[in-house]
Amino acid sequence: MKKYLLAIALVVLIGACSSNNSNEKKEAASVSPAPVADLSANPDYQKGLALIAKSDCLTCHKTDAKLIGPAYKDVSAKYEHTEANIELLAGKILKGGGGVWSPVPMTPHPQLSLEDAKQMVKYIFLLNK
Repeated sequence: MKKYLLAIALVVLIGACSSNNSNEKKEAASVSPAPVADLSANPDYQKGLALIAKSDCLTCHKTDAKLIGPAYKDVSAKYEHTEANIELLAGKILKGGGGVWSPVPMTPHPQLSLEDAKQMVKYIFLLNK
């Protein structure tokens, strides 16, 4: 009788150990998130953010939500991230624009250099990656 109880106890113990290992594997798999790129380390991100912060852009734009103008993430999603579109959008920042997102025109920013405007667009494009 003792042999049967000992055999049953061993079977239960082995079964408990093996199911615990599979749970640990499942937990380990669910805890490991995919790596997330740290945008703040990107020089284009840093320069563009600094330029936008010291301009009047945030009066009309937000990163995630429409204010007067479109959200930066919406702009990034709408335009293919090409050098031609960086030029196009930098030109709109400098000269102003309207009619694409709403009837409210964007005011021109002639005080900015073309390079600064391009840097701002590069920052905006990084927000949708």
